[in-house]
Amino acid sequence: MGIKRPHEAMEDQNSQAPQSPFMSMFESFRAELDEHHDRRERIIKASRDITAASKKIIFTLQRLRTINQPLPQHINKSNAQYYTIIKTAYASISKDVQNLNAYRYARQVSGGNQEYIEAASFEHYLTTASLLTYEEACAKVRALDSEGPGVDLGYEDYVLGIYDMTGELMRFAITAMATSGALPAPSSSENENDMEVDSAAQKRNILTDLRALRSALESLNTNGTGPFGKEADKKADVMRQSVEKVERALYGLTVRGAERPKGWMPDLSESRAVEVEG
Repeated sequence: MGIKRPHEAMEDQNSQAPQSPFMSMFESFRAELDEHHDRRERIIKASRDITAASKKIIFTLQRLRTINQPLPQHINKSNAQYYTIIKTAYASISKDVQNLNAYRYARQVSGGNQEYIEAASFEHYLTTASLLTYEEACAKVRALDSEGPGVDLGYEDYVLGIYDMTGELMRFAITAMATSGALPAPSSSENENDMEVDSAAQKRNILTDLRALRSALESLNTNGTGPFGKEADKKADVMRQSVEKVERALYGLTVRGAERPKGWMPDLSESRAVEVEG
């Protein structure tokens, strides 16, 4: 009978030792943590896909120059592929963010939600000249997963997405003024024969809408605390700058435009006021 090696003797002792009663409990903990990390990575990837596709939708919408008009066929065709990506991404995680998990993974899906609301609200404004409400936004997000439970949209993601949308309105307004020489305004064709229309309504344009939106968002009391409060305060500063850029551009268009020589182009590299040619 041969002498056993030390590691062989150790294996025999381990095989003969009784299994710890806590082993099954820790194995269940390990399985739960593995599932959590897999779910978290899946949500982060979906959120990034939603963010990227939403940005491309916004870039396509920035080609438009009118408000309160149906989207042209080529715009719908171009954005169809991106909406397919967004639908697939939301459908892949809808079951992962139900009940308590909706709060557990709120930060992981927040970026995608905000970017999608920015794109959806921007498109809604261009086609209807009105703000996408929270109820309408929730319905849009849930509809992206028609065969599943859908994803619930939180108030915070909706508000932060609207903050970002003001920046797109600013870019749209300045580009439209630079190319058409006029501040974009909702189509008034339906009121051309109505002599009783309020004079204030006739003067409505994208700048008045931006100012109204700024006033409404500034009335929110976020206290500047917590993740939402801090992020909202940062976006509020950017929103104010966006409105001021449109105001300066309109000033340059109406007051100083006639003084500029033909063919003048603004120097957008300057950090000062953004101006356009009249």
